[in-house]
Amino acid sequence: MAAPSTRSAVPPAAAPLSVPFFRPSIGEAEIAEVVNCLRSGWLTSGPTTKRFEANFAAAVGAKHAVALNSATAALHLATEALGLARGQGVLVPTMTFAATAEIVRYQGATPILVDCDPQTFNMDLEDAERKIALARSGKLPAANGEKLEVCGMIPVHVSGLMMDISAVDALAKRHALWVVEDAAHAFPAAWRPSAQSPWQRCGEGTSAVSCFSFYANKTITTGEGGMAVTNDAALADRMRMMSLHGLSHDAWGRYSGGGSWDYQIIEAGYKYNLTDIAAAIGVHQLERAEAMRVERESIARAYLDELGDLAELELPVVPENRIHAWHLFPVRLRLEKLAIDRNEFITKLKAAGVGCSVHWRPLHLHPYYRDRFGWTSEQFPVASPLWERLVSLPLFPGMQPAERAHVVRIVRDLCVQNRA
Repeated sequence: MAAPSTRSAVPPAAAPLSVPFFRPSIGEAEIAEVVNCLRSGWLTSGPTTKRFEANFAAAVGAKHAVALNSATAALHLATEALGLARGQGVLVPTMTFAATAEIVRYQGATPILVDCDPQTFNMDLEDAERKIALARSGKLPAANGEKLEVCGMIPVHVSGLMMDISAVDALAKRHALWVVEDAAHAFPAAWRPSAQSPWQRCGEGTSAVSCFSFYANKTITTGEGGMAVTNDAALADRMRMMSLHGLSHDAWGRYSGGGSWDYQIIEAGYKYNLTDIAAAIGVHQLERAEAMRVERESIARAYLDELGDLAELELPVVPENRIHAWHLFPVRLRLEKLAIDRNEFITKLKAAGVGCSVHWRPLHLHPYYRDRFGWTSEQFPVASPLWERLVSLPLFPGMQPAERAHVVRIVRDLCVQNRA
């Protein structure tokens, strides 16, 4: 029999570090609340949803909150409650996700796409003025030669950086427009017009309705979910009724011990309510919201410090009069200083274990808006070339220092190794 080997076992090679684009932060309190919900026997919209609504309204300083199954549902119900109809137009940034414009189409109305600011990527209000004039004169391609009644606007707080609310409000008042905020990225976020002014939270009366997202990668999550907040009781009542088939009583009212079995159909509504299972996650996520925002901010500021000297990158701007939600950390590649394009840059990032994304291909470059409404790249001189330079880096609470360091090292290496 051979003598046993005295050689030490060779430890396995460490797995290469891989950083996801996002990883949700779910605590034991959320898990316990979901279990309690499951054991309670009440799974759909009920007492936990009511609790989540009340707590969220208090968190943003709004009088009313309506919990829904997505921010898309919130946007749709907001525009429906405001009376959006066929033949009307709504200002929508071209630099946004599909939902912002598609809900305008749900109502048979026309999204009027607006270019973006080159630094913040938020809606360019000067271009919005131009688009209003074109729409009302019948010269807007999207209207097919017909004059459009421009009735509202849906600004988006891109990446969690709020727009100048006073400028938005001034534009709306000049043209008699309602405002619905797509605040999917902007919780918790705030702004103030001057150092002497108090902070105003996103949703604190900043528009007719503010719509938030609780998708898996947002600051707080319910898996899927959203919230519409408003100070207008009539709008809140309409959105709540329309979120449950347009019925006169919600399920909690009909099936709880003291509720009535009877109901009436008031309108042809939708099935947009949030479940108690989802709200059970949300109530505890909400308790940690500011802590998670601060953690995101610390990672973002580290990126700003550690990547700020690279001539090949432009980094996000951070105005002093904003509390940034830091949903995203988008960088702009200076392609003239690189020997590779954005797509190659992303391919190399992913090959090195760095998850990333692009926010966004502008709406006017998608076939639906290009072919149906006649939008062209020339009508958006900022957004059209800008999107080809965009890359969003990983940013999430719970991101480890080694993960952030890996992202920074790979980005720096790619910039240095691929200089033009």
